[in-house]
Amino acid sequence: MSFEKITELPGNYRHLDKMTIEEILININNEDKTVAYAVERSIPQIGKLVEAASDKMLSGGRLFYVGAGTSGRLGIVDASECPPTYGVPNGLVIGLIAGGEKAITSSVEYAEDSKDEGWKDLLKHNINDKDFVIGIAASGTTPYVIGALELCKANNILTGSITNNPGSPLAKVADYPVEIEVGPEFVTGSTRMKSGTSQKLALNMISTAIMIQLGRVEDNKMVNMQLTNEKLVDRGTKMLMEKLKLNDYNSAKELLLTYGSVKKAVESVLK
Repeated sequence: MSFEKITELPGNYRHLDKMTIEEILININNEDKTVAYAVERSIPQIGKLVEAASDKMLSGGRLFYVGAGTSGRLGIVDASECPPTYGVPNGLVIGLIAGGEKAITSSVEYAEDSKDEGWKDLLKHNINDKDFVIGIAASGTTPYVIGALELCKANNILTGSITNNPGSPLAKVADYPVEIEVGPEFVTGSTRMKSGTSQKLALNMISTAIMIQLGRVEDNKMVNMQLTNEKLVDRGTKMLMEKLKLNDYNSAKELLLTYGSVKKAVESVLK
């Protein structure tokens, strides 16, 4: 099957520089409206990935995201939000980006072009066959990501991928590929737009579904969230009041702060 980079095809709109601001915004929004439907078509693939990753993590493994540029940054964002949201340890979900920490805020030229660096970055975290690695690349051709997954496969480490070009080299090397076909970008080749949006939606689904499988959510509540600011303390206090049918806000807040999470506070009262 021939491989075509749909993400690099000319956009559906021409003469963007002649559009009014309102026209630009309306047309970008119209393109964005198609993204959720593209993700919906990929749900069967996402479901298989989530099931495999959950099994690994329930057995003591970790989840890694490996990407470059926008894709790498999105993986880091998703990984960094898991500890405060779900109370899991730092290091359970890890995001790696080509070029290292500097690349989170600045472009690091040619960092993504090495097929060796992705695996080297994984080795720094003592990657092993208990873990699960997801490579993220809109093009599906990023050497940093492909090289990492190839060496994962050689070392019996299960992998998934998120790409926006069907039939890509990255999807072929992954055990659980997710291909989200969003079509050409509004600005030709600017994959931080629809492609990046689709990756963010998929990562939201993957990490949320995994955390639910790991028992980090009860009902629809983040009962294990870290109490790192007043907003979260207030949210946790109100959860506790609801779960234990308490009327006194201050008493509920004191109980929450004593035990450090809604889950632990509820367990202490119901023992």
